[in-house]
Amino acid sequence: MTTREIKYLGNLCKRDEFNVRIKHGLSKERIVTGLKSLGKLRIKTSHDTMITFSAFLLILFIAFTIRLFPMRWETGMGTMHLSEFDPYYQYSLTEYMVENGLISPYWPIQWQPTDRWYPNGINMGRSLPALPMTTAFIYIIISALGVTVPLMSFCALFPAIMGMLSCLIIYFLGKDIGGKSMGLFAALFLALAPSFIQRTSLGFFDDETIGIFALILFAFLFLRAIEEERSTVSTVKYALASGAALGYFCAGWGAAYYIIGVTVLFVFSLILLKRYTQRLLLSYCLTFGLGLFIAINVPSLSTRYLTTFIVLPVAGMFALLCTCEAFRAFTSAKWKVVFVVVVLALLVGSFVLLWQLGYVRGVAGKFITVLDPTARAGSPLVESVAEHRISAWGSIYYEFGVVIIFFLVSLFFILRNLNTKNLFLLILGLTSLYFACSMVRLLVLMAPAFSILASLGITRVLKPFNTLLREPPKISVKKKYGLQHVGKEFSGAAVFLIFLVLMTNFAFPMPRVYRQAWSPVTITASSLPIAPNKPVYEWLEMLNWMRSNLEATDVVCSWWDYGYWLTMMGNVTSLADNATINGTQIENIGFIFMANETNALKMLELYDTKYILVFTTLDTNGNWLGYGDEGKWMWMARISGKARDRFVPPRGDFLDEQSAWVDEEKFGNFTDNKWIWNDVGKNSTIYTLMSYGKHQWLEKWRGGQDPDTYTAPEYLKQAYFAGLSLSPSDAGEGYYGIVPLICLYEIDWQKYHNDFSS
Repeated sequence: MTTREIKYLGNLCKRDEFNVRIKHGLSKERIVTGLKSLGKLRIKTSHDTMITFSAFLLILFIAFTIRLFPMRWETGMGTMHLSEFDPYYQYSLTEYMVENGLISPYWPIQWQPTDRWYPNGINMGRSLPALPMTTAFIYIIISALGVTVPLMSFCALFPAIMGMLSCLIIYFLGKDIGGKSMGLFAALFLALAPSFIQRTSLGFFDDETIGIFALILFAFLFLRAIEEERSTVSTVKYALASGAALGYFCAGWGAAYYIIGVTVLFVFSLILLKRYTQRLLLSYCLTFGLGLFIAINVPSLSTRYLTTFIVLPVAGMFALLCTCEAFRAFTSAKWKVVFVVVVLALLVGSFVLLWQLGYVRGVAGKFITVLDPTARAGSPLVESVAEHRISAWGSIYYEFGVVIIFFLVSLFFILRNLNTKNLFLLILGLTSLYFACSMVRLLVLMAPAFSILASLGITRVLKPFNTLLREPPKISVKKKYGLQHVGKEFSGAAVFLIFLVLMTNFAFPMPRVYRQAWSPVTITASSLPIAPNKPVYEWLEMLNWMRSNLEATDVVCSWWDYGYWLTMMGNVTSLADNATINGTQIENIGFIFMANETNALKMLELYDTKYILVFTTLDTNGNWLGYGDEGKWMWMARISGKARDRFVPPRGDFLDEQSAWVDEEKFGNFTDNKWIWNDVGKNSTIYTLMSYGKHQWLEKWRGGQDPDTYTAPEYLKQAYFAGLSLSPSDAGEGYYGIVPLICLYEIDWQKYHNDFSS
């Protein structure tokens, strides 16, 4: 190679190296610049996101922890207890599923224990499976992972978890409708709704636990499914998901009737407003097709579910949607009219045919009483339950507080912009308000609708003030005549005022939401409406004594409120409980307590009863307070009075015509706002057992100074009285002066038969 060639190659290498360096430098510079811009973008976008995320986590934390307040009274007991009465029904199903398999109560044979509703028992295979099956499934998984926790403790915690998840879902629903701010307010309002706290607090293991969650989830998914800007594939996915949520709702809570009716009414309203679309037809078909398919496979629902008055309109609305779709294909007005007439004739004819063939069924009586509250007057059994009463306006205001103003304001904003989602909210809000007014228990059904609507109202009210606060400062020129610019300080004052309103509603010391949560579970408070400094052990003491000293086959008669506790915690056989599946048996139990001792034993003998139990509450001076059976006996008289013809000749032989009653008036009267028992009342079994138990406590602690007369029972002897050891000073310090007495009597059948066989 020549010198010239070597020199040329050297220059060429230097040039390539220079180009590489240039390119490397440019690439490096681009990378650095890109990273810087990415960092700026990340920091810029994460600031708002971080605040929103932090606020959201705080709301979820509050939602969960406030529902754990009753744990204060459960520590040191070995296991957490369930609250109220119905949760023990759900617990028994869950326990059976854990031990025998998830479908064991339903297949291959339906589980029918006879230790409840003796002697016929109760068919547990007719129960809604969603709640116990969900809980049992999760419990089996965590047990397989090595987590050891008592099943009852897990069931007690489950409502608090579901309450938090409901707040999570309602955030996304509110965000879809009005943005992140609305979602956060909706989650906050639901987290602090008193009725929702009560129904999802520690121990309240009942249908509402998953029912409210399923309702919110269904609304969220269905509204997404019908969005016009969504692709067909996405619509199908959301419609199927909403159908699954609807099916889960149907399998878990009878109130699924409500959301079915609301959705049908919503779709019908869209048709009336000429907003029919093919996407609506597709979403409706997939949602109700899957949802009702799941529902009819639940044993307690079956295919009969499709022919109830509330579910039948689903088929009618499907036919109407198909009519709208076919209507678009006709161009001639004549054929459009003919088609509509034919479709209407087919719908009416089909309904009449189903009606005549007996396939159309009504719904359970308790659902009818929600639609028509006056129907409860004819059923003392339904009316006797406090949560079945008509809601007073005072209770509604106490439930929602001053935030109800924003609920009303939201209706104005919705009517100004009645888009599809706002129309759904309007129907949901108005119908839930009606049902909440109809029945106290259904305030919990209104809680999600109220949370969404109140959050919509408050965000719309704050929007103009927020806009003014974000405006750059303006240089205003003073004019002699003219309006001056409204300063930011006025907007800030308005926002601060609304903030104070919310603080007054939620965050002052011991407001209504905390009082709702700051109470022990029912059995730990011995069914007293107080929040004591320590657990009230009397009921637990009685149930532990039963478990240790009685046989599981021993039949104990009590009022139906305590049936679950006797069976689940006391391990004895009961005659009735809150399932209220046999009204006749409850009437008979009411007769047992209101009849005199001799006539009561005639009925008790039919049930092979060995023990009878009463629960009464006193003050430290021996006066009845009304928290126990002394406050419930009137319902015993009214319920049994409905069946008086069964107890007197010629249909019955338990008492004569003159001794029969129809309500409480046979046993005394009110004088100066105080009930005064007459001779018939003082001879009733309930009075005898309560007054004797009260006398025993007064004799021990007050030297027998009894403000009321008493008669010792003749054939019922004292087995165990829980509460006799409670001194007046202990009751005053720990129980606010309340003395709970649970009195268990053993029936002396030998003496009874000896007296009446001779």
